[in-house]
Amino acid sequence: MNILVLNVGSATLKFQVVVTDADRINTDRDERLIRGQIERIGGESIITIRGADGVSRKRTASLRDLRAAVDWLVGFVTSEESGTGLTSRGELHAVGHRVVHGGERFRSSVAIDSSVLHGIEETIELAPLHNPHNLRGIEAARAALGSGVPQVAVFDTAFHHTLPEHAYLYAIPYPLYRRHKVRRYGFHGTSHRSIAYRWRTLTGRDRADVRIVTLHLGNGCSACAIKGGASIDTSMGFTPLEGLVMGTRSGDIDAALLDYIAAKEGLTLPQVEALLNNQSGLLGISGLTNDMRDLLAEADEHQDRRAKLAIDIFCYRARKYVGSYLAAMGGADAIVFAGGVGENSPEIRRQICDGLQWAGLHVDPTANEALTHGREGRFSTDESPLAAWVVPTDEELLIARDTFRVIAGVEPT
Repeated sequence: MNILVLNVGSATLKFQVVVTDADRINTDRDERLIRGQIERIGGESIITIRGADGVSRKRTASLRDLRAAVDWLVGFVTSEESGTGLTSRGELHAVGHRVVHGGERFRSSVAIDSSVLHGIEETIELAPLHNPHNLRGIEAARAALGSGVPQVAVFDTAFHHTLPEHAYLYAIPYPLYRRHKVRRYGFHGTSHRSIAYRWRTLTGRDRADVRIVTLHLGNGCSACAIKGGASIDTSMGFTPLEGLVMGTRSGDIDAALLDYIAAKEGLTLPQVEALLNNQSGLLGISGLTNDMRDLLAEADEHQDRRAKLAIDIFCYRARKYVGSYLAAMGGADAIVFAGGVGENSPEIRRQICDGLQWAGLHVDPTANEALTHGREGRFSTDESPLAAWVVPTDEELLIARDTFRVIAGVEPT
């Protein structure tokens, strides 16, 4: 089955075309025909395309809106120029969509119909910056391919529906949960699920034997405690603002700071929330950038104090979450790093792991340095009771597999 995977943002569209079916999933032989992204939708768009040969190419096109972008994309991937081997739109058999928020209703991936669309619309107030774009992506795919092509929604929040009440409820008046569904939802669930599945494939573990802490570290960051293959706690909460220090998000703060900052700075509460989401984290502490690569260079080459401070706070917060999840699960077999920073920065991995020797984690420096640019593997010593791994996340592959499973009626493993 040829599946088009779409991940829609406010002015961007990430995409892949994946060939998958039951046999390919079971033998890990899924095939990516093409992947890439379209940026600056609404004007002269920049399109990055990476074919099966692994070579990236850039081009531009005037794409006035998302519908035009998806229509262009479908036309391109089914053209001879794309190199996919697809020659007509009818050879795209299904579309899988990343949908950020499924609320309490959507606990797994589902085929999209009018009822599902209505359910996603009802969660817009929980994810006003994301779900409207996801809905527009669904509408654009339907316009480009017709209503006869099945579409599937894969929710970021779905993996965390296994959180127990004591983990997802806040210690606020219970009627606020009953009336407004104020609770921890968690995000990056597709990534954490992908990491956990790949780790147990690499280690030959059964799902019931999985007991790990996963760290998705990029511009957005989250931690997840996974026991028996299920999420039992996660750092992001009612919104993606809670938890770890991120590129521009503050992570955990005292809630009383909102009123205090608003009063001192003459800001409204929405302006304070925007400050915490867009001007805080690594950017806010360093005053320089939200890019970890640049911060590491500044700290190393110029001994920039605030760049080093931002890195130290980032690593400390991550290590503190790891420790809390080890306590919550009664220990773990591994800490697994993923995301742009987690996969490519040996120095950040080293700093996070340093101080976890009490838990039995001992890093092999040579193995750690070797794991960058998509490489996966273990970087703790063979004698280390608590292992450390790098497992690159592959959300698009998981979305494609879920799309096939939903359409074929096959349960995920």
